[in-house]
Amino acid sequence: MEFTFLGTSAGTPTKSRNVTGLALSHGGPKHWYLIDCGEGTQHQLLRTHHSVMQLQAIFITHIHGDHTFGLPGLLTSASMLGRTAPLYLVAPRPVKTFIEAAIGNSDSSLSFELRFVDSEAENFYWEDDSLSVTAVPLSHRVSCRAFVFTEKNLERQLVRDRLEADGIEAGPAWGRLQQGDDVVLQDGRLARCDDYTRIARKPRKVIVAGDNDQPDLLLAACTGVQVVIHEATYTQEVSDRVGPWPQHSSAAQVARFAEAAGVPNLVLTHFSSRYQFNPDAYPHIGEIESEAKGIYRGNLYLARDFARYTLGKDLIFNATEHL
Repeated sequence: MEFTFLGTSAGTPTKSRNVTGLALSHGGPKHWYLIDCGEGTQHQLLRTHHSVMQLQAIFITHIHGDHTFGLPGLLTSASMLGRTAPLYLVAPRPVKTFIEAAIGNSDSSLSFELRFVDSEAENFYWEDDSLSVTAVPLSHRVSCRAFVFTEKNLERQLVRDRLEADGIEAGPAWGRLQQGDDVVLQDGRLARCDDYTRIARKPRKVIVAGDNDQPDLLLAACTGVQVVIHEATYTQEVSDRVGPWPQHSSAAQVARFAEAAGVPNLVLTHFSSRYQFNPDAYPHIGEIESEAKGIYRGNLYLARDFARYTLGKDLIFNATEHL
């Protein structure tokens, strides 16, 4: 499972950071998903190995422009490039209205079916062959969600001792059992997959949150999670000065939540454009890092545009590359 950050700035872009976008790969080298699509996301994608032709689904946390203004351009570009495969758009209802208005009023059209899925629906659930996805309502100025991605179809290992003890010889039946199928043997017996195989590892589970000033809303969803990606727009001092209206989290708030929830890996993103990575700049992004590290004792990461992370089958999370 691989993550590539396409934008890490809140509200407005900076010279070095675009607004929010995240590519999640799983299920094959070209099988990927997009979470949020701020203005300029399709330009950011040109610097990665991701293609809109292999995009499986787009998940939008909320309607705000720094999370959605890149959608019309990305969708129409996919159409101009010749995409014909249907594409899922999992989003709040206002996003559907926004896309229909943008395409309908710009003499544009799509060459593929855009399948809208309402993320605000009661008991929302989405899945494909690789992942299952649920949503957690958050606290923001508009309806906003966190998406919980859980790996499906984990590989099975044969229980060879049991197969041999029951006289099931190596052959095609073993392969079908390992693929998850029940098998009728030549002697008429039914060999059940669950009796002769086991899943030897835990599923990978990741939470990608939208804007949110109450991180504790995610506590229940954190059972079994290995990575949480959450906004940390300000330090607490700046957050107190700005006031409650923006409804964003400080680094301290997110760190307290992650520490209490026992989250092993925390990635902070969506930093106010006031914060810079330039070592001579003020305020420096290091202030957010220092504040979080003073509270959270797990593995902490501050996302940067084009930073790539992997979550292996061994559940080890690593930074792999920064373009």
